[in-house]
Amino acid sequence: MWYAGFLVALCVSMGLLIKATQSLPIGTAYAVWTGIGAVGTVLVGIFVFKEPVTFLRLLFMTTLIASIVGLKIVSH
Repeated sequence: MWYAGFLVALCVSMGLLIKATQSLPIGTAYAVWTGIGAVGTVLVGIFVFKEPVTFLRLLFMTTLIASIVGLKIVSH
């Protein structure tokens, strides 16, 4: 079952990356794509696999999200 979910998520993710490159520079689009993937992976670990939520995890996820927003803002 995980394999099917992974394949669907991969196809959706790649499709959205292609769409993002139509309006953003490729470097910004890829940085945003990988950042969202990293934050999403941490969130899945926390909520699905019951990994610990620590102050540093939250701090660095917040920093990463702020960086993604900053890249988007300065891209236009």
